[in-house]
Amino acid sequence: MVPLSRWLLLVLLGPALAGCGLKPAPEIATPAPDLAPSYFYIPETQTAADVEALLPYEDAGFATLAEQALINAPSLAEALARVDVARGGAARAGAERWPNISADASVTENRINPNQFGDAGASGLIPSTQTFYGANLVASWDPDIFGQLRAQERAALARIDAASASAGAVRNALLAEIAGSVIDWRTLAARTAALQSDVEAAQSLTRLAKAREQAGISPGFDRVRAEAQASASRSRLAAVESERVRIIGRLVTLTGVGARQVSAALAGSSAALAPPPTPAALPSELLTNRPDILAAAAELAATDADLASASRARFPRFTLSGVLGLLAFDPSDLFDNDSIVGSLTAGVAGPLLDFGRISAEIDTAAANKRIAFAAYRGAVFQALGDAEAAYGLITASDAEAALALKENSELERAARLADTRYRAGLVNFSEVLEARRAADASGERAAASVGRANRARVLLWQALGGSGARGRRGFKLTAARAQNARTGTRPRRAG
Repeated sequence: MVPLSRWLLLVLLGPALAGCGLKPAPEIATPAPDLAPSYFYIPETQTAADVEALLPYEDAGFATLAEQALINAPSLAEALARVDVARGGAARAGAERWPNISADASVTENRINPNQFGDAGASGLIPSTQTFYGANLVASWDPDIFGQLRAQERAALARIDAASASAGAVRNALLAEIAGSVIDWRTLAARTAALQSDVEAAQSLTRLAKAREQAGISPGFDRVRAEAQASASRSRLAAVESERVRIIGRLVTLTGVGARQVSAALAGSSAALAPPPTPAALPSELLTNRPDILAAAAELAATDADLASASRARFPRFTLSGVLGLLAFDPSDLFDNDSIVGSLTAGVAGPLLDFGRISAEIDTAAANKRIAFAAYRGAVFQALGDAEAAYGLITASDAEAALALKENSELERAARLADTRYRAGLVNFSEVLEARRAADASGERAAASVGRANRARVLLWQALGGSGARGRRGFKLTAARAQNARTGTRPRRAG
């Protein structure tokens, strides 16, 4: 006859095991997004170029500030700390798959009323106070037969990848902002030089008009208009200073160093940099470099593992535990053979009636995976859109810069001719002033247009993934950890 305990075990395990197949984990399709074979706005050029050449590394100020930012920037330090948090979570998830061994020691004193034991208590055979001395070594282990712990570890390892890629994105954004600010600073220097040239030209006209006024050749009105022209150029020159202050403040925020150090880095003269050629990158190359896409893909893998872990909660869990201890009523007897006690337990537990709790967790995990997939597709098309816009912006800004430089050259030549003709008495002073005013405005516009063309290169650098894997040393998983993620072995502590 089968003992009652075995019947009870079968009654409990039967529904639990049968419930494992009631609702399979939902399948969430995550196909790779369709990509265009090339960019629509890519410039028509056969020039081979490196993505890194889009940043102004030849500028000593940018090189210095970029190096300081990678050491001191608060935003990058925060991102790297998040990588360490993810590594800690992966180490904890891996440790959960191994036995848990603990030790304890205790002294327990019990006081009872001997009279409750009748004559035996009244006779003094039962002491009123008992002291127990004990020490235990406790071990427990979940063999993870159905793989829930392995799925949790895979999710934690994928989140290391996501945090690492996010740190790379922060680094790229940091370098791009610094590069843009340095380009703005150099553009201000070019604009300042153009405005100073305008002031000198206006002052020359003022001296000429004053001399002709004193000679009685021209009215004083010509001198006043020339002085007004010079004052207008000085006013624009003074307004440049407010832009310098804003750039300094921005660089202090980005680099995490003081304004004095920022000013010293920017103080060195730098030759005007011609806009570098643009690389003809393909979408496949884009996807391998964009940190935000890598982060989104890693988060998608993590949510897939979360879904697997949630679905495995429907299966029973088997545990093995053991206790080996010492128990004695006197410390001197603690290490006698008779004091050794122990137990070995094998247990199984599974859901019987959870009233939809596990199903709700599975549905939530499935929804999170759909969210992660939508975010991944969004990152892919965000990258494609950024690249299209950056290539188009470069084409437009290059055309604008070329026309602006040509306009400035032509207007400067016209101003010189007008001045020569005025000195020869062939034109009046109004024509000279008008030609000078047009030339003055064109010089500053040309400098600003070249700055915008250089800034467009920075946008393209960021759109194409920035430094990519080459520039994110310390942000990527090692080959051994990647192998751990594939095989489900325990992650090692990150170096």
